[in-house]
Amino acid sequence: MQNALLEFLTRRRGLSLADVLVLGLLAAAIGAMVAFARQADLPFAQAVQIDLSPAALPRYTLFSLMRGVVALVISYVFALVFGVVAASSRAAERVLLPILDILQSIPVLGFLPGFVLGLVALIPGRNLGLELAAILMIFTAQAWNLALSFYNSLKTVPEPLRDACAIAGWPRPTVFRRLEVPAAAPGLVWNGMLSMAGGWFFLMVNEAFQLGDKDFRLPGIGAYMSVAVEHGDRRAITLALIAMVVMIVAVDRVFWRPVVVWAQKFRLDDSAGEAPARSWILELLRRSRLRTHARAVRRRALRTVRIAHQPIRRSLRRANRVLRRMPRPLPPTSWLVRISGWVLLAGAAASAVWGAWRVAELITRIDRAAWGTLGIAAGLTFARVLLAVALSTLWAVPAGVLIGRSPAASRVLQPIIQVIASFPAPMLFPLVVLGLARLGVGLGVGAVALMILSAQWYILFNVISAVSALPPQLSEATAVFQVTGWRRWRMLYLPAAFPALVTGWVTAAGGAWNGSIVAEYVQAGGTLRTATGLGSLISVATAQANFPLLTGGIVIMSVIVVGWNRLVWRPLATHAQSHYGVTQ
Repeated sequence: MQNALLEFLTRRRGLSLADVLVLGLLAAAIGAMVAFARQADLPFAQAVQIDLSPAALPRYTLFSLMRGVVALVISYVFALVFGVVAASSRAAERVLLPILDILQSIPVLGFLPGFVLGLVALIPGRNLGLELAAILMIFTAQAWNLALSFYNSLKTVPEPLRDACAIAGWPRPTVFRRLEVPAAAPGLVWNGMLSMAGGWFFLMVNEAFQLGDKDFRLPGIGAYMSVAVEHGDRRAITLALIAMVVMIVAVDRVFWRPVVVWAQKFRLDDSAGEAPARSWILELLRRSRLRTHARAVRRRALRTVRIAHQPIRRSLRRANRVLRRMPRPLPPTSWLVRISGWVLLAGAAASAVWGAWRVAELITRIDRAAWGTLGIAAGLTFARVLLAVALSTLWAVPAGVLIGRSPAASRVLQPIIQVIASFPAPMLFPLVVLGLARLGVGLGVGAVALMILSAQWYILFNVISAVSALPPQLSEATAVFQVTGWRRWRMLYLPAAFPALVTGWVTAAGGAWNGSIVAEYVQAGGTLRTATGLGSLISVATAQANFPLLTGGIVIMSVIVVGWNRLVWRPLATHAQSHYGVTQ
């Protein structure tokens, strides 16, 4: 029966095998969206019973994947809007960049109480509120990296290209669609992979968490892993790890690899001599005739719409001529836009004032002893973060230069690194903690190793991207002048990688700060293990619903992160761009 149907589709309808496979992928995607929508529409249940049987894992994995994909789509929309607004106005840039610094310094648990309690109360009786809260918490781990990437891409678009757009008379939407987004496409793709990995990092926290006496759980692989660790079920833990690896590899092969290959055509440099990457999925899509059919249908639909709207357009032109002859024309729409903008700005300002007042009210409830505890905890976590970034740099820079300067090594190692980087490190934390405990290493020191798992990939990927984009003429010049060994590293690779390395340090430090929440507060071997630090303090305050202490911890973490960014990272980034940037 199936063979007969396949033969009918391929011979009678003019569909090739590639068309059938593409239709199968589309059907699978639609089925996944329908299943996730049904799950979100179920009656609200505060703590869903998690089935630890192997048969439940495919369904849980699908739900977790859909949450990550929806959050990534929202993150891309946010990044595009933020980048355009911040790059187009100096005044908006002065306001939005500090706000982004503050937002990315707030850990996921800082958003958790507001999202969960607010959305569950806003959508009572249905599971949709809790699902939206989980998606938005994943969004907070994905969006900031994408927003900064797109903003930096817009600021570095070559001026001759913008001048060419102005000479051609392109309107602003056309410039955005045909210049800015294509120019930023490679960065958006690579940072999208990092953002997806960042979303997986807090998967266990997003799908299974406690808020006071309330236990919230959502069906997903993160909740499955959390319950398995809580029960000490090694078989379920192993199955969850295998399912996560299979999902990450599948997403990388089916989605990210084709997108990476497709984005190569948007590179602005003129480097040559490197064999182009290939993807069988992308080749399949290009061989499919469905794309041609879809374009033909689209052209016919547009032609039909234009023919149907011709009488309407003629009527609108007549009305426009009449309005122009009126002695008192209607107010211009620009006033409406300005009024709407001022209303939105006033609403945002009022919300900010109210939020600041609430934060101040909660902070006043913290006594002196608690402030002392917060200060000591912040100092310990700060030291762990700096040590984790330094140790990550020691191995990530040489590895990134090796992979970035060798196309052969890049083709072999880059897919493997992408898969490993996308794996949620907190799923390995219990195993790492138990292994360190057998060696006599406590969590106070072991938390640094766990933070390294959170920070190292940001440095590695940024160094790879910088070295791989190095103009081949510079490498040829060093070979001609016989600059080899350490001199070649000092005069070529390290200066070329330094601007991207600073960006990697910024994001790696942010990842380590966020990772401290799960690195200093680990459930392993049926025992809760904690290390004195700001991350464990925030986790304990969340579990106990101690909102004053939670607010104090988040405020201190935000002040440290923003202050360090302003005093150290920002001047270092400016110095790197002015002294080591490679212009094309």
